[in-house]
Amino acid sequence: MAHPYHHSESSARKHGGNPDDYLSIHQWFDESKRSFSDNRHRALRHHAEGIFLCEQIFGVTLTNSVGKKVPVRTIGEQHVQEDLGWIPSAADWLREIQPKPWMGPKSKLNS
Repeated sequence: MAHPYHHSESSARKHGGNPDDYLSIHQWFDESKRSFSDNRHRALRHHAEGIFLCEQIFGVTLTNSVGKKVPVRTIGEQHVQEDLGWIPSAADWLREIQPKPWMGPKSKLNS
């Protein structure tokens, strides 16, 4: 999905309430677009660890506008699955990064 609001509409269809009930969570997943505007931004939060971090930030559940408690982790899983079709681990993303010399230990010559 292209925009957090569309994810929010999907959440409202699945869990009740209105899209605004879920928007802050879906915006959080896509905040990294401001630093990296193509799909690689997803490497920062679109994985299992990101979903658990979302739960730590937003709480275990949210109560939507019709009074239903919805697990935040379920909303995060929905977001990642809608974007990627599955929930990778952070390791799945990191394995795809090609190491560069500047990522390694600092050389004694450069100190």
